[in-house]
Amino acid sequence: MNIAIITACPSGVANSIIAAGLLEQAAKSLNWTSVVECHSSVIEGYTLTDSDISGAEVVIVAANTPVDTTRFVGKKVYQSDISACTSNPTAYLKAAVEQASELSANAATTYQAPAAPVASAKKIVAITACPTGVAHTFMAAEALEETGARLGHKVKVETRGSVGAKNQLTAQEIADADLVIIAADIDVPLDRFNGKKLYKTSTGLALKKTEQEINNAFEKATVYTQAEASKSAETTGEKKGVYKHLMTGVSHMLPVVVAGGLIIALSFVFGIEAFKEQGTLAAALMTIGGGSAFALMIPVLAGFIAFSIADRPGLAPGLIGGMLASSTGAGFLGGIVAGFLAGYSAKFLADKVSLPQSMEALKPILIIPFFASLITGLVMIYIVGGPVSSIMTAMTTFLNDMGSANAVLLGIILGAMMCFDLGGPVNKAAYTFGVGLLASQTYAPMAAIMAAGMVPALGMGLATFLAKDKFEPNEREAGKASFVLGLCFISEGAIPFAAKDPMRVIPACMAGGALTGALSMLFGAKLMAPHGGLFVLAIPGAITPVFMYLVAIAAGTAVTGFGYAFFKARATAKSAVTAS
Repeated sequence: MNIAIITACPSGVANSIIAAGLLEQAAKSLNWTSVVECHSSVIEGYTLTDSDISGAEVVIVAANTPVDTTRFVGKKVYQSDISACTSNPTAYLKAAVEQASELSANAATTYQAPAAPVASAKKIVAITACPTGVAHTFMAAEALEETGARLGHKVKVETRGSVGAKNQLTAQEIADADLVIIAADIDVPLDRFNGKKLYKTSTGLALKKTEQEINNAFEKATVYTQAEASKSAETTGEKKGVYKHLMTGVSHMLPVVVAGGLIIALSFVFGIEAFKEQGTLAAALMTIGGGSAFALMIPVLAGFIAFSIADRPGLAPGLIGGMLASSTGAGFLGGIVAGFLAGYSAKFLADKVSLPQSMEALKPILIIPFFASLITGLVMIYIVGGPVSSIMTAMTTFLNDMGSANAVLLGIILGAMMCFDLGGPVNKAAYTFGVGLLASQTYAPMAAIMAAGMVPALGMGLATFLAKDKFEPNEREAGKASFVLGLCFISEGAIPFAAKDPMRVIPACMAGGALTGALSMLFGAKLMAPHGGLFVLAIPGAITPVFMYLVAIAAGTAVTGFGYAFFKARATAKSAVTAS
């Protein structure tokens, strides 16, 4: 079989070149002879000759931008969008040859020149960071890199995830960059970008509206300077907001809680009561997990909330305030109060206290930590500690003693919240609530929250399997990835589907999440660690009861998967009728 192949995309950068390579390799695997015309703006392409065209039995055009087809009049031609050929190029070529039909003069399109080389190509460096440092961080980075390449720009993204900074930007790369994009939901250090044009956005916008944010960056970026940073810091209460400070604290607290929870669960391998026997390995594990890791949980939360508000001078008073919240029984609510109290106290002292130049160096290491710690400590002991401790005690008692009806209602609310915005503020609010309760040995809400958080991504993966003909090949591939992400408790795997069809995806996810949350609470499931998905099952005792917990997740996944597959099919059928 002799075939001619044409690939083209609007930018002439990525898709056209990738598709050309995939189709050429697929033709070789079929022992077919092929000649490829790739419309590219970055490499020198080959144009089909009259001899190539006359010798081809079939001409295959994979393009999402117009190309000249008048030269193929009278030949058997197959045309499709370029995305159709990437998931399975071999099957695509076979189908193309079978479905090709003779091109008439009326059906041919006139010539449109390939895109000119991108004259405005820029070098962009970026940083992405989200509170948990797991999903949004890396998905936003991938979106920026892919969209930037499609627009003809060279993009390098540093990810500041839960495992630290990866793909780190070098000083030379920063110096050569035309633009810096900070897509972060927590504070990241910006000192090294002094003097560069910088644009700030969130990971959510960078992921869902990538091209819009890149364009906004070029239009709205301003030169970042240390002086301007200090000036803007004075008015960041409105710009940064309480949520961002809280998420900074949660993101630093999370590894402590995960490690502590899993180590506590590991101690249960030797028996639920085994840790009470002094000198045993079980007792040692409980000391590490419960006595140390969980004891640090609230101080770390408060310390990094204060750090987000006032930078390093706020860290010490925040840690001290968090320890007082823990020791007075004020729990995670007291820790949040202590963090904001310490942060704003330190910030007030930093902004309002003026000292002679010779003593200015004492402010961050002596004066601010001393007075901010004193203020925070006295307020926590004499004003905040008692009332908040009573609230925490009442809430913990209520949660532990609630009847099945109340438990189910709480599970429905938490489950629906986890699925509403897939890693956004509502999702994080529910998650923070569950994590905070772990410090008071209340494990049921966290179990419902993690189970429900797995449902959106698992459900989308199931839907693409149940209704394959309703999804494009690239969506089916995304469904497989989404299912794996769901197993890991990364609900953001459903974002590509929600972005395309929010009015059906979000309700389907919320219905499944609400059911899973309700069943988890009804079954009395308990979870020791706030992350890890089903892989936490590798630690005996981390999830109880295991079988009924899996039933809850499976039920919610089925509701979401079958529900979305059903409604998507009806929507497609309706649009087909309308079009006809």
